[in-house]
Amino acid sequence: MTETTESLFITRPPNTLAESAFVSLYGWVYEHSPWVAHKLYARGITKSLHSPAALADAMAAVVNGAVDDDKLSLLRAHPDLAGKLALADLTASSQDEQKGAGLDQCSPEELARFTELNDLYKQKFGFPFIFAVKGFNRADILEAFERRVKNDPEAEFNEAIHQVHRIAKLRLEAL
Repeated sequence: MTETTESLFITRPPNTLAESAFVSLYGWVYEHSPWVAHKLYARGITKSLHSPAALADAMAAVVNGAVDDDKLSLLRAHPDLAGKLALADLTASSQDEQKGAGLDQCSPEELARFTELNDLYKQKFGFPFIFAVKGFNRADILEAFERRVKNDPEAEFNEAIHQVHRIAKLRLEAL
């Protein structure tokens, strides 16, 4: 746990926050899906959630317990990776994550391949390719993209949810 995260969890423990403050601090962790923080708050915030890992697990449980339509909406809230839409309107978190993986420095050929894969993937699965990019580079991500676009819909839906949870945990750890 970083000093910044440790400070946040010590100075503003989640169980001491009003719902509006809790959602303000944590509602962005799942991309454009503050409903996750709202539902977790409604379940009750205890002292056991005073670490990024515990809070990430609790938020993941909310998502895992949601109906498939809500999960699909959450997946559809994510941006394309390095594609034409990714160059437009990203949240600050997504922009930082993609830049950290070098996706803002794609060659024209890489950008064309990402765009092609994004289109193929969304047509097949109905949501954008989601990959927790921290610790990976463009080549790693393209390799995963090439592999995962061949998955069956159920396996890929589950993998995308897994990746969303990983992104959320990384975001909480980085606070």
